[in-house]
Amino acid sequence: MRTPLVLAVAQPSCVAHDVTANAAAHAELVRRAGARVVVFPEMSLTGYEFATPAVAPDDPHLASIVDACAAAGSVALVGAPVAGVGDRVHIGVLAVDGAGTTVAYRKQWLGAAETARFTPGDAPAVIEVDGWRLGLAVCKDTGIAQHAADTAALGMDVYAAGVLDNVPQAGVHEERARRITTAHRVWVAMASFAGSTGEGYDRAAGRSGIWAPDGARIAEAGPEVGAVVRATLR
Repeated sequence: MRTPLVLAVAQPSCVAHDVTANAAAHAELVRRAGARVVVFPEMSLTGYEFATPAVAPDDPHLASIVDACAAAGSVALVGAPVAGVGDRVHIGVLAVDGAGTTVAYRKQWLGAAETARFTPGDAPAVIEVDGWRLGLAVCKDTGIAQHAADTAALGMDVYAAGVLDNVPQAGVHEERARRITTAHRVWVAMASFAGSTGEGYDRAAGRSGIWAPDGARIAEAGPEVGAVVRATLR
């Protein structure tokens, strides 16, 4: 029988382009979360900064997150720009655990401004943790019904997304989460950037949340930097 999964969504502090400082902030929240899986926002490791170089999975600056995951027994899903084929760069999700880091997913549906810098990923992705199948998404993906459907077709129990919205759009991710739960009857976790970051996002919304398959919101963070909330999925 599959055991319950403790899942958290986190809103780390973020210094533009400073992977070392941001990795330390991620590590702190992994330790605080007390969760098997911790989901972080879009490009949480660098800030939403288009000029930031891609982060390699073997970047030594990620060691603090690896160490925190090893100590806590956690898997962290971290937002970062990642390299693709040739000189392509993607908006990605890094999966970090005590053994190291891998690129788990590349964002498929890009915002208009993102296309000047980034290349869309070519496939949905699911990772498995303790028998739970987590479908991965980044921001605009969550508003595309086809993305959730394609990810669900791989078999998923949870739709886990890192997102970024400004304060006036704070309700967008809840609307999308409820739509996904209605369509696919899965848990939804959205980690939403808090504080200030680049490309005009000077008042990021925060308010990360976790929704049950029936659409009920089980946990919600406030707008503040450093917030982390969790739920037990059964």
